[in-house]
Amino acid sequence: MTREYLFAGFGGQGLLFSGKVLAYKGLIEDKNVSWLPSYGPEMRGGTANCSVIVSDDPVGAPIVLNPDVLVAMNLPSLDKYESAVRPGGTILVESSLIARKVTRTDVNVYYVPATKLAEEVGAPQLANMILVGKMLSVFGEYNEETVSAALEKCISARHADMLELNRKAMETGKNYTE
Repeated sequence: MTREYLFAGFGGQGLLFSGKVLAYKGLIEDKNVSWLPSYGPEMRGGTANCSVIVSDDPVGAPIVLNPDVLVAMNLPSLDKYESAVRPGGTILVESSLIARKVTRTDVNVYYVPATKLAEEVGAPQLANMILVGKMLSVFGEYNEETVSAALEKCISARHADMLELNRKAMETGKNYTE
């Protein structure tokens, strides 16, 4: 099985971190992975996206042109990448920030008010992790042990105090129903 992911939004939304956690989760589960960050010249507020491939087979190239999964955290990203998602694919929309609906009918869509939910759990900067938690639950791939291990690997010692908040955010996303 191979699944290609694209996380897209503004710089500062934690997209690269989201992809990194997903990639580490794949490594921990003995999968082949690719993680390719991409961002504009602005540090915060510019465009950012991250391509991740998780596969049972070797990954030939890290570029994701037609993702199986799109996580769109802002309207420009949804506008740009909606048409690229493979038919039968999945789109997760950050519905606190994106008012419009997905126009395609050949994809599965989940509207998650991640920013609002993140504020409710006391971690407004972790909307990205709420979306990752929801995404993993959609595919039945939310494994507490590997999610926790991936977070521990990705969160630096300097930000160790954020580990429990990240777990809580992902758990919130996992349990969110529309």
